[in-house]
Amino acid sequence: MKKYEFTKEAKLEGKTKLRRIKALLDFGNVRRGTLGGWIEREENLSHEGNAWVYDNAEVYGNASVYENAQIRNNAKVYGKAKVYGNAEISENAEVFDNAWVCNSARIYGNAKVYSG
Repeated sequence: MKKYEFTKEAKLEGKTKLRRIKALLDFGNVRRGTLGGWIEREENLSHEGNAWVYDNAEVYGNASVYENAQIRNNAKVYGKAKVYGNAEISENAEVFDNAWVCNSARIYGNAKVYSG
């Protein structure tokens, strides 16, 4: 069962088209009808678990957010990054390249997490 759908709102991140998501059902602390953040495609955010992209946060490229992970504020997850478990990425933080953020990790502020 799908927990979100794309709205008609779209924006560009560089040359990548991102679309805003909207919750189709209640899960975690998200209520049906809540507008979420921006993703490029369904593979970026799992329909299982309580994972969600909030506010103006963005997930794109081959990045994936799943389980109970939360992407908030103006955070960005892209490249081949994975955010899962109960991890939270917020404020202006970025997770990219092949970085994995998991368990109960909290990345925030202007932090940048990547694999070199």
